[in-house]
Amino acid sequence: MIKSQHEMDGLGAPQTSAPVATTVITIPRETSVPDHIVWSLFNTLFLNWCCLGFVAFAYSVKARDRKMVGDIIGAQSYASTAKCLNIWALVLGIFLTIGAVALLVFAYITAYHMLERAKSNRGY
Repeated sequence: MIKSQHEMDGLGAPQTSAPVATTVITIPRETSVPDHIVWSLFNTLFLNWCCLGFVAFAYSVKARDRKMVGDIIGAQSYASTAKCLNIWALVLGIFLTIGAVALLVFAYITAYHMLERAKSNRGY
């Protein structure tokens, strides 16, 4: 029994009274600034009404450049402008695409009725 107590004493806290030195490393938290470059590229390629998608893409690239330099405020400003332009490009793109499709359908129906009327007037 004395031997087991002696072994347990060896596992206890360290017997030195020296202060323990700790090192704290603070890593600055990088603020995530979305640059909306993928959304801008989509709007540039597919919904580029009034060139808003292209302008949004330019602002997205500027936001990415500012983020790489470390200018978080400038990156947020350019990203906010790119987001606003992307929203407008998307909304205008959807409305103008729907309007263009509706106009084409109306034009085809009108042309079909005119052809039918022309055929009936000629007696075919």
